[in-house]
Amino acid sequence: MTLQELRYLVALADSGHFGQAAETCFVSQSTLSTGLKKLEDYLGVILFDRSLKRVVPTPIGREIVESARRIVEEAAHIREVASYARDPMERTVHLGVIPTLGPYYLPHVLTRVREAHPGLRLLLREEMTPHMLAHLAEGKLDAGLLALPIQDPTLEVKALFKEPFLAAMPAGHALARAKSVDIDALAKAGLLLLEEGHCLRDQALDACHLQGLKSEEIRATSLETLRQMVAMGLGVTLMPALACADSSPVTASVKLKPLAKPGASRSIGLVWRRRSPLAYSMERLAETLAASLPPHTLPVK
Repeated sequence: MTLQELRYLVALADSGHFGQAAETCFVSQSTLSTGLKKLEDYLGVILFDRSLKRVVPTPIGREIVESARRIVEEAAHIREVASYARDPMERTVHLGVIPTLGPYYLPHVLTRVREAHPGLRLLLREEMTPHMLAHLAEGKLDAGLLALPIQDPTLEVKALFKEPFLAAMPAGHALARAKSVDIDALAKAGLLLLEEGHCLRDQALDACHLQGLKSEEIRATSLETLRQMVAMGLGVTLMPALACADSSPVTASVKLKPLAKPGASRSIGLVWRRRSPLAYSMERLAETLAASLPPHTLPVK
């Protein structure tokens, strides 16, 4: 039983496809298949059900995959510990970021991160929270930038900053004349939200204590679509502060007002696996991010 065969095992369990697993392991499909067959012969058990369209582990296979995953992670940890002799921040990090944060936050911090850690290479991937958490658990991502709270005992969580919500309405709307907007008035004015599945939708409702609110039937698939809908006069919405810094012609048709009720915000944090071989590097990255507060945001108390 070799470490490489265990890597093949984990890759196939994660992908469910021999070709994709082979690509992940940078080997040919025949090499991966041969390695897994050798492993099954050595253990004397069938690890995968190959009769289905998607290859899935057998019951005993699932148990062995979890043990193999821990062994592969520990092997990676040994390599990372050895690399600390050089520089713990000279490495590649696969970083997930939620779509309602990435385009507005990353331009502010990437230069600061590059200056603080010139040897750190960030490979960025926009993902919604459920997919990001799944990929963190599978080791496909090293860390994630997302909205808190995250209740997962396997993850380390570092809060970075708080991002207030602002009320957004068409320039000619009656609420646009007020200095601040009461959240109840906003809710009654035809509140537009992102579609189901976007974490920002639940964050906005929770932060403003609007759980159970039935919003307009028209729902947006992205923040920029939401902004366009408000500019067209289709309704009003809540926008995170970092997304409000745009100065495009669309934003000129949208008025932004603070909420009369204080404390309506979401917390943004960096998360990574507690057992990750990159844990120390992630702590350093979190410190750098927390020290570089974006405009219009608040420090975590």
